[in-house]
Amino acid sequence: MEARTRFVITACLIAATLMQALDTTIANVALPYMQGSVSASQDEIAWVLTSYIVASAIMTPPAGFLATRFGIKRVMLVCIAGFVISSILCGAAQSLPQIVFFRCLQGAFGAPMNPLTQTVLFNINPPERQGRAMSTFGIAVMAAPVLGPVLGGWLTSDYSWRAVFYINVPLGALAFIGALIYLPETKVQSGFKLDWLGFGTLSLAIGALQLLLDRGSEKDWFSSREIIIECVLAGLAFYLFVVHIFTSRRPFIRPALFTDRNFTAGTLFITSVGITSYAALSLQPPFLQELMNEPIVTAGLVMGPRGFGTIVSMLLAGRLIGRVDTRLILFAGLAVSAWAFYAMSLWSLDISNLTIMFVGFIQGMGQGLITVPLTTVALSTLAPEHRAEGAGVFNLARSMGSALGISIVNSVFTHYTQVNHANISTVVTGFNRQLAAPHIAMFWSPFTSGGRAALDSVINQQAQVIAYNNDYKFLMFATLATLPLLFIIRKAERAGRESPVLAE
Repeated sequence: MEARTRFVITACLIAATLMQALDTTIANVALPYMQGSVSASQDEIAWVLTSYIVASAIMTPPAGFLATRFGIKRVMLVCIAGFVISSILCGAAQSLPQIVFFRCLQGAFGAPMNPLTQTVLFNINPPERQGRAMSTFGIAVMAAPVLGPVLGGWLTSDYSWRAVFYINVPLGALAFIGALIYLPETKVQSGFKLDWLGFGTLSLAIGALQLLLDRGSEKDWFSSREIIIECVLAGLAFYLFVVHIFTSRRPFIRPALFTDRNFTAGTLFITSVGITSYAALSLQPPFLQELMNEPIVTAGLVMGPRGFGTIVSMLLAGRLIGRVDTRLILFAGLAVSAWAFYAMSLWSLDISNLTIMFVGFIQGMGQGLITVPLTTVALSTLAPEHRAEGAGVFNLARSMGSALGISIVNSVFTHYTQVNHANISTVVTGFNRQLAAPHIAMFWSPFTSGGRAALDSVINQQAQVIAYNNDYKFLMFATLATLPLLFIIRKAERAGRESPVLAE
């Protein structure tokens, strides 16, 4: 293949990958604007994030089947076109259900892009250029956390939150045209079949569980018949999935994968990382914009250093792997992340933007120190022919952790806002002598309707600040709870000498 053709294919696929990766973070800073536009509560607007992540999680494992059955070029073109069309529909949506549905379509079409892009880059590059190609791909993926909040803040401020989705149109058009003209066809195996029962039961279990978590606080959990039905449905579907994969000849996910100790520990580990990392991203925009009254552009810039921290630590971790015990790198990443969450649990409305940027940078470093070595340790002991399947399960676990984490912290936030509001209100009454002071009574008098409204507004603000603190404490403890998994992971030297069970 000519160097020019290879360059064009790489540029088009990187544009598609960047477009898909951006949509995991670019919408975060625009959430408060979407919330007001469609009259949604804080836990309801989080569906905009979780619906995208869940759809991506469900459609990532079948990417290999789709490419084998229909060819990489066809699948890639359909995914790019579908992603762009669903982005336009997201921008034109007039209600929360519409946005959530179109975000599901976005996630479903975008999920196969990453694994297919990596496959194509391997195929079109000779062995001596494959490392450089993967580095280019990695830079595009790592750039998304930096560009997302900043670009989202600028587009929302100068145009509208709808522009956050419309920006995908030019990127997608360039990627589609380039792929259509230059991307080579691949062989198609028309007889290749997918385990539809396994895929269907797992998808149903994931969808029902996500609905349960997203709507639980709104429906008062198990006092609602809907929540009970979703719980039963999730449990039954997961049970059927487990029974099926142990009894089927060609299951959707082979249980033998989990006989590898490093892979099992790594999958649990990345689930926890998903819970904490994306949940923190969903909490910061409303804190900055609604409580600290920061402009959306400022909020995006304040969140940007987190991405820079991730890039720096990823490059550092890449150099340390092979020279330092991987478990020590993971321990350092967990320790740094836990400290960042502890610092965030102490934030008040007096916190400076420089402090938020510094803590965000440190938090990003912790994530980078975890992600690179964890991927390496989880997949390195699998036999080569099973790594593609293992990577699919690994990414599924991360996506599910991310969606669950966002749902959990929003439920915790809603609960503690109500609890804190009730607790503070017990001392803010007409019997509190401090409220009778003239310089306070002129603003916050409990004896006038205007004063009571002002008091309630301040009480609610303080209740939310404490609720954010509680969320960050939860994320800190969730990070520390991952530490015991380090004792399960084998040393890299030992793992390299032992024959993995799956190689038999």
